[in-house]
Amino acid sequence: MAAVTELATEISTRAACYALGVPRGSYYRERRTASCPTPTTPRPLPVRALGPAERAAVLAHLHGERFQDRSPAAVYATLLDEGQYHCSIRTMYRLLAQRGESRERRDHLTHPPYQKPELLATAPNQLWSWDITKLLVPTKWTYFYLYVILDVFSRYVTGWMVAMRESAELAKRLIEESCAKQNIQRGQLTLHADRGTSMSSKPVAFLLADLGVTKTHSRPHVSDDNPYSESQFRTMKYRPEFPDRFGCIQDSRAFSQGFFRWYN
Repeated sequence: MAAVTELATEISTRAACYALGVPRGSYYRERRTASCPTPTTPRPLPVRALGPAERAAVLAHLHGERFQDRSPAAVYATLLDEGQYHCSIRTMYRLLAQRGESRERRDHLTHPPYQKPELLATAPNQLWSWDITKLLVPTKWTYFYLYVILDVFSRYVTGWMVAMRESAELAKRLIEESCAKQNIQRGQLTLHADRGTSMSSKPVAFLLADLGVTKTHSRPHVSDDNPYSESQFRTMKYRPEFPDRFGCIQDSRAFSQGFFRWYN
C-alpha cells in the first residue's frame, strides 16, 4: 500500500493500483482505516449478569460434594425440582470454563490401553507355530491336508505331513515325532496355533501336557494371530512350480519334500 501511495504522487491512483496489481477498493479501505482508526470500547456488562455473590453461590453448588460428579444439566434440573433457580445451564458451563473446569465431570469407567498379546522367541525351539492347509486334487470337494510345524525364531520347518484327512490323531503323531526329533525338553517349548478343531482337540492338549509343552491359541475371531504359518503357506503356494492340482497324494508328498528341503 505504501508503494501505491508513493507512485500515485507521479501518476493517478487508478494507474498506480493497476500497475502494482492492487485492488482500488482495498487501497481506499486501508487508507481510510489508517487515517480514522475505529475506537475500541469495552463491552458493557449486561444488566442481568450475575453478581459476585450469585456466581459464588452457583460455584458452591457445582463444587459441593452432592454435585461434584454431575453434569451442569443434571445440577440445573435437580435444583429446579427443589424450587431453586440460580442461572441457566449455559451460564454454569461458562463459569466452569472461566476456572478451567469445563471437562467431563461424571464418573466414567476408563479402560486401560489395550496391548496386543505377542509371543517372543529369542532362540530356536522356544516357540513353534503349526497349521493345516488344503491342497487341491482333481476331484471336486476333495483335498489333501498338509500339516506343517514351523520354528518361529529361525523359520525352520521342524515337521510336516500330507494326509488324506484332517485328524487330531494325525496332528498328535506329527507333534510327538517333531518334539522327539528336536529333543525338546519339558518346559522348553511353546506351541502356537489357531482355533481349528485339530488344534484345540483333547488328544493334542493331552499330548502337550504330557510333553511339558505350553500351548497357545489365536484370539477368537482374529485372523492374523498366526502369521508365521500363513506366511509360509503363501510362500509355498506362490512358487512358480506349485501346481494348480495334485494328481495323487504321492505327487503332493514329492513336491512338499523338495519344497521344504529348499525352504529350510
